[in-house]
Amino acid sequence: MTEVEKKNMSTGKKVAIAIGVVVILVAGYFALNIYQLYFSPNITENQKYLYIKTGQSYDELIFEIKKRDILKSPSSFEAAAAKMNLAPNLKPGRYRLKKGMTNRTLVNLIKAGNQEPVKLKFQNIRKKENFAAYLASNLEADSLSFISALDSSALISKYGFNQDNIYTMFIPNTYEMYWNISPVDFLERMHKEYDKFWTAERKQKAASLNLNPAQVYTLASIVDAEALFDKEMPIIAGLYLNRLNKGILLQADPTVIFANNDFTVKRVTGKLLQVQSPYNTYKYAGLPPGPIMMPSINAIDAVLNRNQNNYIYMCAKEDFSGYHNFAETKAEHEINAKKYREALNKKNIFR
Repeated sequence: MTEVEKKNMSTGKKVAIAIGVVVILVAGYFALNIYQLYFSPNITENQKYLYIKTGQSYDELIFEIKKRDILKSPSSFEAAAAKMNLAPNLKPGRYRLKKGMTNRTLVNLIKAGNQEPVKLKFQNIRKKENFAAYLASNLEADSLSFISALDSSALISKYGFNQDNIYTMFIPNTYEMYWNISPVDFLERMHKEYDKFWTAERKQKAASLNLNPAQVYTLASIVDAEALFDKEMPIIAGLYLNRLNKGILLQADPTVIFANNDFTVKRVTGKLLQVQSPYNTYKYAGLPPGPIMMPSINAIDAVLNRNQNNYIYMCAKEDFSGYHNFAETKAEHEINAKKYREALNKKNIFR
């Protein structure tokens, strides 16, 4: 082999090596670009969730992502979203943002609508507007939308309720549902839970008391408001059922407080008792038209499994322990009431 041939071969090798290096560099560049676009962690951990509202546009989503500083590189997310055709496939919801999440993972999560459900736990909420506010603070729809649904005669009548007793459809518990559930679908879900709760056994127990489920719930709301301790609930339920069956006014202080819409009251006095309201059980016989609060399941079951007693009267104990003195006669009750009044006076509690 001549020197020229050797020189040409050496040059060819150099060229081949150079081309190989260029190819490797180019391939590396594209590989790095693909990695950064799809597989590189891109979550800042500044937010736990990404919320996509119903009807939100792609541009609005990008604006929200930038505003809330959700991504380390919004531009790489936009590039990946464009290539993965996210814009026409946006699904509203509440999406959990996790450490190490990539653009590809987030885009696929949104496209599939794999949102994390919200846990709703409600009990002891007094009024529909309070309930609507609670729902609005945890779900997408605002409180006015929930109030409108709860007050819609056309909507709630199909479930057998009216504006006074619709509250009795909500069984206090912990429920999982999606953040973007509509108020109408929320009512549908709650009615299914209502049907599950009111088993044949519970309905039979209610019927044996000459009450329907809504009336049991309403009485349970009074029992729950009266009882600080669950073990007293069946006794109190038995007492109020005795009054109902004898046609005696319930005279339940919590109903008067509800009727006056003043929940700071600690002592129900003569002036408060004069309020004109069907919820004032000192003036109107029988149960009020609806519940005064959202009772616990324990309170509902306490009514259904009430203690069979002969009590007609009850009064808080003078030691402020939260327990009650129960009585069968007016004379016994007056002794108990006198003790409690004197204890209140000593503590200067007059309202």
